[in-house]
Amino acid sequence: MRDTKSYKWDALRPKGGLKVQEILSVQKKIVPELVDILEKRYNILKTIYFNQPIGRRVLASELSLGERIVRTEINFLKEQDLIEINTLGMTVTEEGIRVVEQLNDFMHEIKGLNDVEEFIKTSLGLKDVIIVPGDVESNPYVLKELGKAASNYVKDIIKDDSIIAITGGSTVKELVEAFPKINNVSNVLVLPARGGMGRKVESQANTLAAALAQKVNGSYKLLHIPENVSLEVLDGLLKEKQIKDVIDCIHKADILIYGIGNAIHMAGKRGASEEFIEELKKNGAVGEAYGCYFDKNSKVVSENTTIGIKINDAKKINTHIAVAAGKNKVEAIIAAEMNDSNAVLVTDEAAANKIVELMKAQN
Repeated sequence: MRDTKSYKWDALRPKGGLKVQEILSVQKKIVPELVDILEKRYNILKTIYFNQPIGRRVLASELSLGERIVRTEINFLKEQDLIEINTLGMTVTEEGIRVVEQLNDFMHEIKGLNDVEEFIKTSLGLKDVIIVPGDVESNPYVLKELGKAASNYVKDIIKDDSIIAITGGSTVKELVEAFPKINNVSNVLVLPARGGMGRKVESQANTLAAALAQKVNGSYKLLHIPENVSLEVLDGLLKEKQIKDVIDCIHKADILIYGIGNAIHMAGKRGASEEFIEELKKNGAVGEAYGCYFDKNSKVVSENTTIGIKINDAKKINTHIAVAAGKNKVEAIIAAEMNDSNAVLVTDEAAANKIVELMKAQN
């Protein structure tokens, strides 16, 4: 005779079993605080990992948490052998690193970010969307996760004879720094997408192109051209054999990596004239990417004269990887990415949720 107790449990069990998302949904209803605790410990572990060795007070300050809360969580993580504490500060153990890596995907799932990715991909008409849990504006270490996610994507699509065009900027710099050293591809060429010599050498396109080329065991070519040169000077530079050679290679690129910024902020950062900035405002420019300024309808209202990739060249490149995050960049992201079927957007959870909100409001 069949066990009655067993029969009762069988009746309660859904046919086919619960999917991961369904299990998480049930957990949120029965133990709603579980997600908050999990995310808090995940953020603490990540912050220790990116700053190790780090002291308790500095950690509390970085996460904007009370020292008492941090002390309690640290004791728990130490008991689980996820961190070590010594005179220099706290460090993450090998087991702790493994847990952080496993939690990356789990946090993505528990927050339902797969659905958000699909919504943005469809709404903006993009090739793909990758969302990193967190908010770069409240936790700067999310930017490192952003760089890691973008570098993993590039690593998966890069192949023999690939030509990569890359812009400058702090967000793109995170991608290059996170990129692992690989030896499974050959004859890769990395180029700055556009000329320009900014104030920060470490985040210039030339510097990042050379650094990425070293990571992929490839070669690179550089463009040493100042911003905002006159058309006469520009015309003369284009006749230079070395520069012409780089431009020809950029036109053959199959991967474009770039950041997205607020139009007015980026124009000011590039040392544009007051007249140019006023013209951008007049034309309703909200976003900037690879030297192009877009209005809220994704129309190019102006293009920087610097030598390098143009909007028509960019459209012909097979894969565009845009790395941009933060709620303050959402309007710029939508403007620069709308209906770009070759674009892959890598962003953070906060920006993604704001994009969803705006797109739903428009519809």
